[in-house]
Amino acid sequence: MVGLIGVVFVFVTVFGGYLLAGGKMGIILKTLPFEMIMIGGAAIGAFTISNDGAAIKHTIKDIGKVFKGPKWNAQDYSDVLCLLFELIRVARTNPVSLESHIEAPDSSTIFGKYPKILDDGEAIALICDTLRSASMNYDDPHQVEEILEKRIEATLHHKMHSTHALQTVADGLPALGIVAAVLGVIKTMGSIDQPPEVLGKLIGGALVGTFLGVFLAYGLVGPFSVKVKAVIEEDAHFHQLIREVLVANLYEHAPNICIEVGRQNMPGAYRPSFADMEDALKATKQSAA
Repeated sequence: MVGLIGVVFVFVTVFGGYLLAGGKMGIILKTLPFEMIMIGGAAIGAFTISNDGAAIKHTIKDIGKVFKGPKWNAQDYSDVLCLLFELIRVARTNPVSLESHIEAPDSSTIFGKYPKILDDGEAIALICDTLRSASMNYDDPHQVEEILEKRIEATLHHKMHSTHALQTVADGLPALGIVAAVLGVIKTMGSIDQPPEVLGKLIGGALVGTFLGVFLAYGLVGPFSVKVKAVIEEDAHFHQLIREVLVANLYEHAPNICIEVGRQNMPGAYRPSFADMEDALKATKQSAA
């Protein structure tokens, strides 16, 4: 919603200010379709050339993050701590029964309580792979922490590709606007024998290309890239939190201490109070009983 408000605000202030200053929309509207074909078409073509099919789909999908915002909210962060708490308790009290949960999370009664987390393949793989390694006595905390860090970094690097692709398009749009403007000037020079009022409209139409390239770059595509990057980085905290709790578990801290480590590593806006987290863990214990 905030992203949509921002887009509307950009259009209202730019074109509203132009109209209030006495500008006329006629010449812009008349030229806009042709300029969009040249600038937008060239931008889309360059984007297609520099990315493969998977990256194109990924980028188009990620544009939705501008309007949807982060995937995870405060309740999700609390839920993942409750999920990890229950899994750690099972691992400590009955390691054999843990195997059924981590080998088939889709049919697990523990994972089934948290469908949104279960739907995130990376989060589930992170949890199950680490707990599976621990059950195989691959429990050097330092080594596991390094492995998890590299895994999370690789995932984040892959997800960041869409922001780089959008920023590349934003960087190229002003130059493509100049290309469109130069073509407009060439067209104007072909009508140099026309009266000033005709030449004025032709020159104005040519300048629309420069305006459009800069406007799209700094008013839309560039901010889209920044917003997508911010959302991806914020969502990455979710996996970082999982890593911190799992590593604390490898150090054989008490389950409550492991969860407290996770709570302390939550983003400040989502972090529940100690008392609220204790209440959630008590409810988890009761439901598991």
